Amino acid sequence: MLPSPTRRTLLAAAASLAAASLAPLAARAQDAQTAASGKITLAGWSKPISEITNILAEPDKGFFKAQGVELVYLPGAGGGDAIRNILSGQADVAFTDPGSFFMALDKGEKLRAIYDIYPRNVFNVVSLKSAGITRPADLKGKRIGVYSLASGTRQNLLVLLHQAGLTEADIEIVVTGVLNFAPLLQGQVDATAATDTGLLVGRRRGLGDVNVMNVADTLNVSSDLFVVREQILQSKQALLRSFLKAYRDSAAWMIAQPEEAATLAGKRAIDGTDRAINLEVIKLRNAASIASGGRPLGTIDLDSLQKAADVYRALGLVQQRIDVAAAVDASLLPAA
Repeated sequence: MLPSPTRRTLLAAAASLAAASLAPLAARAQDAQTAASGKITLAGWSKPISEITNILAEPDKGFFKAQGVELVYLPGAGGGDAIRNILSGQADVAFTDPGSFFMALDKGEKLRAIYDIYPRNVFNVVSLKSAGITRPADLKGKRIGVYSLASGTRQNLLVLLHQAGLTEADIEIVVTGVLNFAPLLQGQVDATAATDTGLLVGRRRGLGDVNVMNVADTLNVSSDLFVVREQILQSKQALLRSFLKAYRDSAAWMIAQPEEAATLAGKRAIDGTDRAINLEVIKLRNAASIASGGRPLGTIDLDSLQKAADVYRALGLVQQRIDVAAAVDASLLPAA
């Protein structure tokens, strides 16, 4: 047996070696944890309205904080606005419609879709029964309201027009703002492009008998996606993965607890003054969040999105063929 001092020296040396070999592992683990946490600025298409209560409830529920994400919501006026905010570097993630996404790709922007927020098309065009507008062809020569010129309402209106052989030049577009049917009731527009939630609120507030053309009957594709710049995707993968996990948790909560969400909307949403309407709006958004076939929340349907991109090109809304598979990255989606 080695003399006691020598033995102690060898044991100490072995311990030092072990500690030295573990130090880089601990540092890497710390680096990974740091990379998975931090601030994410989400560029929205809207102001803080009740249909995104799962995002607005962060101070109350802490879904993002639980994943190490400091969430900042940047309001916008349409999906195109959200895209501009990530291109300018003001935000990390865009909450945007496929049409705005396609049009940015068509201009050569390096973007990736990473999550399908609402797999169903929720857009429509609404008119009073008295206007006699029952099909897209009837829109010719009419004044049509849209939320904004950068919104999904305009993009989906263009889809309806082109399906009828019409272009934007065949109508007069009027910006009416979000969830605003007053111009329609006051005769300032003949029809207005809206969403299912906008129509619901309008009906609850006395819209009356209307004709509704659902864009899903023409093109049933996702209404909204999370989109990022390629540079952000590469540099913040771990953080984006944490963000998507948190968002999915928040969406699952709103689906499971619509009553609680409706109450919180009254506290957090600018349009949340009527709890009964909040609940109906939230239930519509919950339904739109669920993908067909029991697929996990956020799953992107490449075939459906490619079909939509091809339709946009066929209708002349984009000039280049868009390879959707190359513009989508599903690797950050959390496990089901």
